Amino acid sequence: MSDIEISEVNSRRERSAFIKFPWQIYTNDPAWVPPLIIERKAFLNRKRHPFFRHGDAALFLARKSGEIVGRIMASDDPNYNSLHQSNVGCFGLFESIDARDVAAALFEAAANWLRAKGRTEMIGPIDYSTNYVCGLLIDGFQFPPTILTAHNPRYYRHLIESCRFIKAKDWYAWWFADPAKAVVHLRRLATRFNRRCPATIRTANLKNLRDESRRLREIYNQAWEKNWGFVPFTEPEIEFMTKELKPMLVPEFAWIAEIGNEPVGFILCLPDINVVLHDLNGRLARFGLPIGLIKLLRYKKRAQKGRLIALGVIKKYRRAGIAEMLVLRVMEETMIKRGISGELSMTLEDNFMINRFLEAIGAHRYKTFRIYSKSIARAGAM
Repeated sequence: MSDIEISEVNSRRERSAFIKFPWQIYTNDPAWVPPLIIERKAFLNRKRHPFFRHGDAALFLARKSGEIVGRIMASDDPNYNSLHQSNVGCFGLFESIDARDVAAALFEAAANWLRAKGRTEMIGPIDYSTNYVCGLLIDGFQFPPTILTAHNPRYYRHLIESCRFIKAKDWYAWWFADPAKAVVHLRRLATRFNRRCPATIRTANLKNLRDESRRLREIYNQAWEKNWGFVPFTEPEIEFMTKELKPMLVPEFAWIAEIGNEPVGFILCLPDINVVLHDLNGRLARFGLPIGLIKLLRYKKRAQKGRLIALGVIKKYRRAGIAEMLVLRVMEETMIKRGISGELSMTLEDNFMINRFLEAIGAHRYKTFRIYSKSIARAGAM
């Protein structure tokens, strides 16, 4: 590793190089979707991103003969460790040329930073926490990533596993194209369940999004609290994410279930703006004009592809048909009325209830994402 130089990112220029490095890796990958540079800058801004109110992170670049050949982020989330009584840190935003020595040097830099925090285990790829983009794609490389999901070259799996990481957990992505049979089945179930547990299903109030997002946060933190890798959204985090996603939200894509005045479940879908981002090459403006933004807003209104990003029901009502009612409503309003197809993700490999449900309504598992783990109690074991 002597000819590989690892440096921590400490300037705007280095941060810009960190953000733009993926263009070097994915030049010949037709499925890759370039991220918006302005969004990446906000995501990595220590002063703006709410993760840094309770956690910490560092960015590293790898150079060989003066050329950038890889990057990685190390992050530490005390909230996660307190909740799970664990001692782990994360690596994320990993990109590298196909060279084990480069990958090993990057992982060692991340591990050293986490050891200095007192951590003894490293998991990833996780960008800050599982509330953000996470997982290494291990199958389904031919399909473009949908909004807020990962994409990577096939060889990353070999690089990571050659550095002695082992599987911690797999997540699944499902594709759903034809709702016809599912809607008939779900309508029957919803009618039966609604007699026993009358619930009101309403669209999210996008005019009062701040209050609605707080309701969603409460449901989310209750519904997911027993899931592997879960960490609660803090209030600043949900406010930040709401602000980021607001331009993409469509009323019939977000629904809330209530019993009386109590919110008990929600479902959130997003138009897959990656369809447009693929051609913007990371920039919203051309020649000083907001051409990319105009394209995004137009696409939102006529989107033909979406992603079901979250479905949650509090434990008390989990077997009361609330989830079925929410999925039915989304299918009726988006897939039936607007002809939208898309992805349902991500589900844990051992969440047998939801996975069986998705199979039963005709979804096809088409991608797998993996989280890896490695002990970093001792240095130099990459």
